[in-house]
Amino acid sequence: MSFDRVEIPYGAYWSTPFAKWQGTLQHLHAMKFAAWVAKGEFERRGIDPESFDTGVFGMTNNQYQSFYGAPWPLYEMGAKRTPGHMITQVCATGARVLFAGASEIQLGLAGQAILIAADRCSNGAHLYYPAPRGGGGYGQSEDQVTYNMMNDAIGGHSMLKTAENVAAKYRITTAEQNDVTQRRYEQYQDALADDRAFQKRYMTLPFSVPKHNFKGEDVVMLGDEGVFATTAEGLAGLRPVLPDGTVTFGTQTHPADGNVGMIVTTPERARELSSDPSIRVTIKGVGQHRADLEFMPEAPIGASRKALDNAGLAIADIAAIKSHNPFAVNDIAFARATGADLMSMNNYGCSLIWGHPQGPTGLRAIVELIEELAIRGGGLGLFQGCAAGDSSMAVVIEVSSRT
Repeated sequence: MSFDRVEIPYGAYWSTPFAKWQGTLQHLHAMKFAAWVAKGEFERRGIDPESFDTGVFGMTNNQYQSFYGAPWPLYEMGAKRTPGHMITQVCATGARVLFAGASEIQLGLAGQAILIAADRCSNGAHLYYPAPRGGGGYGQSEDQVTYNMMNDAIGGHSMLKTAENVAAKYRITTAEQNDVTQRRYEQYQDALADDRAFQKRYMTLPFSVPKHNFKGEDVVMLGDEGVFATTAEGLAGLRPVLPDGTVTFGTQTHPADGNVGMIVTTPERARELSSDPSIRVTIKGVGQHRADLEFMPEAPIGASRKALDNAGLAIADIAAIKSHNPFAVNDIAFARATGADLMSMNNYGCSLIWGHPQGPTGLRAIVELIEELAIRGGGLGLFQGCAAGDSSMAVVIEVSSRT
């Protein structure tokens, strides 16, 4: 599918800092918080929230009254008559939200879309499902976040098991995973240089965290919360989580809370909304793929190939790569299969380091990819990331000079 009628206005996107599980953002309703953040970002940019004729909201963990879907947060952010829909594709939600919004613009169904991806892994709901015809009429229950991380609906395995399966297939050692994790931590430090100059390109810092009722300030965040200080010696001292395994707690991501927003629109409108109208941001291709059962970290390989084929490109054409890498295994397998430079992927940070709120994870990576390409003076970038269910999505982005 071509996206020649779609642009992402440069700078018309934002992210909260991500906060660790049970951390600073745990008291905030994910949908209300995302709307509160978006409303503030509209005010900073002088954007009329009623100018949007569609909205897409991505979220994976139930919140109180989330039954009402996208219209609720859209109304709360000021887009009171904007229709919209909710999307959930576990860890691929962010990329799927972008695809959905861009598709509406490309098909002429809308002229300006607001995309929001949000999640709160903290304080996940305990759900009960009645079963009137079950034994004794008893139903089933689950802790939505933790139970599903440990119990795949199809195979019953944990997400960690999928990483070990891919590690075995590609003969990936713990030492290799440690090296990649250390490199990713070092790359994240570049985003913190000069008083977090890179992150301030898309993140409002310091970040004022509201109280639970959104009346007044609760606390101020200086940046991401929950990033572990990582050293080669520290990683080497950790044992694999599973017996006879390779993945340690140091070489996998951590659950988090946060949200990300982005605007997609027509090329004409993008000029007006861009913080720098001379910079053009376009979507060149999208791909999706599903790997064999229990091989989730391998799925981005197939999705990336399809996205590149869709764009008429090869991996050699790509200047920057960002991945949702819940495990260091993801990046190693991807590099071996595609020939990508393992140690130059994920400049300025990635979910392995700054955490994984699920819904917004991929969209933040895409925002960072755009900014990295802008710093380079333009070029082609690839985002790819896996999702539960052994699936994946990938997106090719181009940043260029507007002529």
